[in-house]
Amino acid sequence: MQTVFITGATGYMGTRLIKMLLAKGHRVIALTRLQSRHKVPAGAEVVTGNPFDENTFYDFIPKDAVFVQLLGVPHPSPAKAPQFTSIDLASVKASANAAAKAGASHVIYVSVSMQHSKLMQAYQQVRRQGEACCMSKQLNCTFIRPWYVLGPGHWWPVILMPLYALANMVPAWKKKAAGTALVTLPQMLASLVSAIEAKPQPLTIVEIAAIKKAQLN
Repeated sequence: MQTVFITGATGYMGTRLIKMLLAKGHRVIALTRLQSRHKVPAGAEVVTGNPFDENTFYDFIPKDAVFVQLLGVPHPSPAKAPQFTSIDLASVKASANAAAKAGASHVIYVSVSMQHSKLMQAYQQVRRQGEACCMSKQLNCTFIRPWYVLGPGHWWPVILMPLYALANMVPAWKKKAAGTALVTLPQMLASLVSAIEAKPQPLTIVEIAAIKKAQLN
């Protein structure tokens, strides 16, 4: 069983992941702000802190814990480029610093597919910087790289499925279609649980094809 420290614990993936980990017998410690404590699933330990200041929470990360970085801007879009820097990048920098200070065994970071996209270039750039920040701390890292995660409140890209089917039949488009393919929330959660339970490696990158194959044990 693992001890898992999670940022973004009350978000889209966070609450669902916590419930799954608790059901499997893992110890979960959730970082949250004071006003969101009530959203943390029962059974998880709660740490109140500022996710942008590692000094407010690194003391609460047990040595050799698995650190899961989920905090980020909800519903990313090109219009939110400034927030990617002020929220996503700032939080992952604090998390990497905290994980290194605490002696975490493994950092798991939900990044993004690096298939080139002019529209989401700012988002991809920030996630690349986030990955580099984690690696610079000489931590064991797993980077999970979806493009868009289908789930409750996130269904609109389903209308694009016929276009994906067409793109997969055209050789010139096939690579880009694969690099921006849609994954589901259960697939992402399964990928996260698998990464948490895996033996830490210096660097593991989980691309879309692997996310789509993920299943819970």
